[in-house]
Amino acid sequence: MSSSQATTARSGSNPFDSFFKISERGSTLGRELRGGLVTFFTMAYIVVLNPLILGSAKDGTPLVEGGPQLIGGGLDSGAAIAKVAVATALVAGVVTIVMGLVANFPLALASGLGLNAFIAFSVASQMTWADAMGLVVLEGLIILVLVFTGFRKAVFEAVPVQLKVAISVGIGLFIAFIGVVDAGFVRPGVGGVPPVQLGVGGNLKGWPVLVFVVGLILIITLYARKVKGAILIGIISATVLAIVVEAIVKVGGRTTDNPGGWGLSVPKLPDQVFTKPNFDLVGEFNLFGSFERVGLISALLLIFTLMLADFFDTMGTMTAIGAEAGLLDKDGNPPNSQRILIVDSVAAAAGGAASVSSNTSYIESASGVGEGARTGLASVVTGICFLISMVVAPLVTLVPYEAATPALILVGFLMMTQVKGIDFDDIELAFPAFLTIILMPFTYSITAGIGAGFVSFVILKVVRGKARQVHPLMWVVSALFVIYFAIGPLSDWLT
Repeated sequence: MSSSQATTARSGSNPFDSFFKISERGSTLGRELRGGLVTFFTMAYIVVLNPLILGSAKDGTPLVEGGPQLIGGGLDSGAAIAKVAVATALVAGVVTIVMGLVANFPLALASGLGLNAFIAFSVASQMTWADAMGLVVLEGLIILVLVFTGFRKAVFEAVPVQLKVAISVGIGLFIAFIGVVDAGFVRPGVGGVPPVQLGVGGNLKGWPVLVFVVGLILIITLYARKVKGAILIGIISATVLAIVVEAIVKVGGRTTDNPGGWGLSVPKLPDQVFTKPNFDLVGEFNLFGSFERVGLISALLLIFTLMLADFFDTMGTMTAIGAEAGLLDKDGNPPNSQRILIVDSVAAAAGGAASVSSNTSYIESASGVGEGARTGLASVVTGICFLISMVVAPLVTLVPYEAATPALILVGFLMMTQVKGIDFDDIELAFPAFLTIILMPFTYSITAGIGAGFVSFVILKVVRGKARQVHPLMWVVSALFVIYFAIGPLSDWLT
C-alpha cells in the first residue's frame, strides 16, 4: 500500500470522514485541523478590530444617539470594547460552525470589513445604532429570500467561467495587497502622494516589518520544501519572534508618532488569560427604526448598497476558495453552493441581530485551504476557536498583523496561478477579466472589481454585435451595478 493510500485509509476510518467526506476530497483529519487553526489565526484580528471600528465615528467621536448608550461610550470604555469583541466572536463562531456543518465547505465568516466601516461612518451617523443594525437584519433577510427563490444561485451560474477565474485571481491579488498593507510593508504616501509606497517614506521601518519578512521567508521556505503545516508553523514562529522582540525592544503600537510600531495589537503576554464574556449586545436592534429616521427612499438605498456588496462579495469569495481547494465543477461552481449562500445570508442577519454589523464570508479562509483544508470540518475548528476566544480574548491579541499576514502573501500567490485559465486573446473576456483583477486591490473592494468586470463584459458584447450571447441575468446584474456605482448622485437626487 502506498503512503497516499495509507493516509486515505486512515482518514476513511475516522468517524468524521463519512460526514465531511474528508478522504473523498483528498484531505486528512490533520489537514482539516491545521487548516481551521490557520484560518482562525489569519482572521482573529476582527475580534480586536471590529470594536475599534464600531466604537467610534469617522471623526473619532462616539457613535451618535443610540451608539453611546448601546456600546457604552465609545473607545474610552474598555468594558464597551469587550462587549463588542465578545459579540463579534460569538456570531463569527456560531455561523462559521453552521457553514461547516450545513454546507461542508472550508469557509469562515465574521463581521465584514468595509461593511462595518460603511455602517459605522455612513449609516449610523443618520440614525441610532439599533436602527442601523435593523437595516443590516433586513438586508440579510432580503438576500435570504433571493437565495430561497433561486435567484442568487442563478446569477452565480450565469457568470461566464473565465470571469469566475478572474474573480479568483483578483481576490488573490487583493488578499496579498491586504497582507503587505496590514504588515506596514506598503503604506500610503504622505498626503496621498504617491498613493502607496514602500514602508515609511519609501524605506522599510521598524522591527515589526522585520518580523513580517522573516515570517514570509519561513512560510515560503517550508512550503517549497513541502513541510506539513508550513503556514501554521510560520504564523506561530513569527508570533513567538514578535513577543520576544516586543519584550526586548518595547516597540509599542503603530501611531503617527511611532510609524514603526506594531499594527493593530502589541504582542505582549497579558496580565490575565481568562475573561468573563458579556452578551448584552445580542438582540439590540430596531428592525424598522431607520425608516422613521431617514425616510423610505434613503433607507431603501442604504439597504440596496449593503445588499449588493454582501451579495457579490460572497459569490467571489466562495468561487476563489473553491478554485484554490480544487472543488469547483466544470462550470466553476463549488459544491453545495445553495447551502453556502443560505448560511451566508443568515449570517448577515445574525450580525445585525447581535449588533456587530453584517457577517460575511472571509477570503482569509484561503489561508486554511492553502494549509490543506478541503471540508467543513476546518470551518468547525475555526468556529470553535472563535467561541473559545470569548473567554481567552487577551490571548487573541498575541498574534499581530505582522505574524499573520505572511500567510496571505503565499495564498495570494497560489490563487494568482489560476490566471493561466483566462484566454487573453479574446478581448470580450480578457478586458473584463483584466478590470476584475486589477480593481479589487486598487479599490480595496471585491464588489467593485466584480461590478466593473460584469458591466464591461456586457458593453463589449453589445458593441461587437453579440448582445444575444449575454445571459438575461447578466443584463439584470450589470444594470444593478450601474446603479450601485452611481449610488452617490442618485441618493443626492432622490433625497
